[in-house]
Amino acid sequence: MDVATNLQMMTAGLAMGSIYALVALGFVLIFNAVGVVNFAQGEFVMIPAFVAVWLMETLTLPFPLTYLVTVLFMGVFGIVFQRIAYYPLRHRTYLPVIIATIGVSIFLKNGAQLVFGAEPFLMQRPTSPEVLNLSGVFVDPQYIVIIVATVALLVFQYFFFEKTSLGKKMQATAQDKDMARLLGIRVAKMIAITFIYSSILGAVAGILVGPIFYVTKEMGAMLGLKAFCSTIVGGFGNVPGAILGGIFLGVVEVFASYYISSAYRDAFAFVILILVLFFRPQGFFGEKIAEKA
Repeated sequence: MDVATNLQMMTAGLAMGSIYALVALGFVLIFNAVGVVNFAQGEFVMIPAFVAVWLMETLTLPFPLTYLVTVLFMGVFGIVFQRIAYYPLRHRTYLPVIIATIGVSIFLKNGAQLVFGAEPFLMQRPTSPEVLNLSGVFVDPQYIVIIVATVALLVFQYFFFEKTSLGKKMQATAQDKDMARLLGIRVAKMIAITFIYSSILGAVAGILVGPIFYVTKEMGAMLGLKAFCSTIVGGFGNVPGAILGGIFLGVVEVFASYYISSAYRDAFAFVILILVLFFRPQGFFGEKIAEKA
């Protein structure tokens, strides 16, 4: 196989892996903050995609304003979600919270169908629909936008968590809520900000992937499942692991669908998940935890 084709597939794989990584980050951040898996994380991608389409098609807002309004909307959405799905159950075990997130997921999918209908939408592109010819390598411009935007967001996240007081407080809360509370950190506020940031990550993912896929009420379900696989493959609760796990799954998925069969594209992520659970259950970047008898 020629190098140009492999480079094209690598670009597509990195783009899809970037989307998985963004959604997986939302999983990990909420899990580290409150100790539960948010099974509505996929809908954090679907809802902003619908909102962006509605803003562009109905209100004819320009791209920059559409993206800004969508991100702000999802920030508020994150607060509401936290108050409904987590806050009333914060003193209970993890199981009621998980059930609450599943219930919200079902509500959001059916609510999206009720409001926007069952017909799929195609989000307008901020880039040209024509592929770019880069020395014989044909690349969709939207893939480049996805990769660049994801890298920029990850760089921002690194400096935010490592160099700012708020980021360090959020990390302290995720590591030990009781100790953070003793140090004077407002734990409830840090958790709320984590939900807001997780929602914004979903908004970015939805805006980036919308022009490639049709926007439907089911689009978030598969993305959420693959992102969940990414977190396990990378090492559950590990932020770098979630990022690299998502990119790894995206690249493998594209190459496997080309060289093996495109009919099983969605199955490859779960095959990798099974293999990882069998041979390295702690994930690529997870730590072994031994329990004494």
